Amino acid sequence: MSTIESRIVRYGELKPCKTAFIDAHTPGSDQKENFTIIGGGVSESPDQHVHITDKVGFNIGAAGQPPKCRNSLHSHTTAEVFFVAKGRWRFFWGRYGTAGEFIAEEGDIFNIPTGIFRGFENVGQDYGMIMSMLGGDDAGGGVTWAPQVIQDAQAHGLVLGNNGVLYDSKRGEELPHNVQPMPLLTEKELKAYPEVPVDAVIGKYVARYWDLMALAADKPVAVIGENGLIEDKPGFEVDFLTRGSAVAEQVMAEKPVVLMPASGHWRIKINEVETTLSNGDTALVLPGESYSAEPSMTGQAGLYRITATDDPAGATWTGA
Repeated sequence: MSTIESRIVRYGELKPCKTAFIDAHTPGSDQKENFTIIGGGVSESPDQHVHITDKVGFNIGAAGQPPKCRNSLHSHTTAEVFFVAKGRWRFFWGRYGTAGEFIAEEGDIFNIPTGIFRGFENVGQDYGMIMSMLGGDDAGGGVTWAPQVIQDAQAHGLVLGNNGVLYDSKRGEELPHNVQPMPLLTEKELKAYPEVPVDAVIGKYVARYWDLMALAADKPVAVIGENGLIEDKPGFEVDFLTRGSAVAEQVMAEKPVVLMPASGHWRIKINEVETTLSNGDTALVLPGESYSAEPSMTGQAGLYRITATDDPAGATWTGA
């Protein structure tokens, strides 16, 4: 069983994988870094380092990219939620990424609907980081790339096998005899991926940091959940805490809980272990452990708390 200390991951200790996905050699996407913090993540590379291997029903990860670097269009069958830890990011979606887009600032959170192609790009001035929450323990089993992404990758030496593993011809790798290239989606299959308009996405699936700071002034605000600002049941719930809604007294975790500061410094206590977390840090609390979380300094302070639920990971819940 993992120790409490091993379930606290610092931003400065994150180990990147630069060959995590099929577009790792494609110009414009070849400088991105993928981080798997909790769970197996979605990486297609055996080089991916996993910081916390506990299975908690969802995955936590991150993507780091320099300015003008983009993550190519792909789709998920379970939840993919991002909040901006550092920088300014453009999210876009649709078959060719032209159905809609919006700019996310630091602290903003986006629950991307399943079953649509999506990508993102660092449009800030410096290296940026977005933190991710992925539905299910096997989040990597539900990733589908837009056909042009696979074709572009092959032109730069990367082939994705139908076993979900990347093979790099630049490193002398070849597909095993029993593995075929991942087939491209047909035009008929592509019709199942909708072109969702901007107002249908921003109005339902985006929550802004400064709105959350105001709403959480005296109690935690439910961000993602059946009764959240973003209505969904992805197998976890997300709420937001700030100074007036902090957890000052230790409470018992009944389900796995992940604490991820969006701003400020937070004094975290898990059982008898006390530490301070800041933006980009992550802590996992297991069921049966007691925890508290409150700002340790004056000034701005916001924190996302992710709690596992009994809901199965799957398609975006529509309230049916």
